[in-house]
Amino acid sequence: MSDAEDEVLEEEEQETEEPQSGANPDVTLDPDDNEEEEKDKEEEGAEEPEPEEELPHVPITEEMLKEGLSLLCKTGNGLAHAFVKLEIKEKELTDISPVQSFIHLRYVDFSQNALRDISPVAALTHLLSLRLDQNQLLNVAGLGELPYLQIASLAQNRIQTLQGLALPRLESLNLIGNELRTVDSLDCSKLCSLHTLELRGNQLQSTAGLNLPNLRELYLAQNNIKSLEGLEYLVHLTSLHLRDNQLEILDGFSEKMQALQYLNIRGNLVSNLLEIPKLQCLPMLRALVLRENPCDEEEGYRMEVLIALPNLQRLDKEFFEEEERMEAAETLKTRLEEKMEESMTE
Repeated sequence: MSDAEDEVLEEEEQETEEPQSGANPDVTLDPDDNEEEEKDKEEEGAEEPEPEEELPHVPITEEMLKEGLSLLCKTGNGLAHAFVKLEIKEKELTDISPVQSFIHLRYVDFSQNALRDISPVAALTHLLSLRLDQNQLLNVAGLGELPYLQIASLAQNRIQTLQGLALPRLESLNLIGNELRTVDSLDCSKLCSLHTLELRGNQLQSTAGLNLPNLRELYLAQNNIKSLEGLEYLVHLTSLHLRDNQLEILDGFSEKMQALQYLNIRGNLVSNLLEIPKLQCLPMLRALVLRENPCDEEEGYRMEVLIALPNLQRLDKEFFEEEERMEAAETLKTRLEEKMEESMTE
């Protein structure tokens, strides 16, 4: 990962990963707030919440299809032509059943509608890219096993389970701003090509269930993660984003994570610098973002991190200078000598 890419990553996070206390409309509210509201209602003897309002039936029209279809290409046999791109956004669609007859579509975007049923998409077996952001989806049932799909974006829906997701060539999956509390329902064996997974702004409390050995980039910011589990399966992961969670200790990192270069744990609850040596099992770690944890206010913060992780190139936004490296090495040497003397005198 280049220095420029590191800076872009941090800038993107600053723009898109505001702390949970902020009024960011794209981020799911803390579930604790909902629980408190429910308790208050129960105490007041409130009635059961009303069932969800029935959405008006809004199907795709012929006019929408005419406006949304584009990119005329040859079909598989080369003897005919068909439109392979369809974009219909902000139409409050609830019914996309007519789309299943357009079997040559490769790029589909139904973002900013009101879809709850996406089963017609299963007929589009040539799909390469599918965008369904800002709809009313509660699950991913109905997608089927789209054999060539590489990019899927389902951000800012109401998805609570990933059961049934089976996309063998999927490389990038965006689930930002849904209502996932766990990913245990994910069948990782059917996502064997996935290399980028976006799970920011959900309600996850753990990393358990992400058995995705080919994953390269994992975004878990703005959840409620308190423990790191199952990370040993992420053997090809190069970038891990855990900003704005509830981590107090850094248990869970594995020596099997031989490829991890960038780790962002900004805005957590790590209060003790003695947690940092737990990252020594990550031999390729070069950039660590640790600010906005209680430990960044400890005296000698930068020096203690460098002593624990001498191969680190950058802490937060600042690269280590050669003078700092020399000082860290000398301090470590002195400490080791003092420890040896103590053990000899005992």
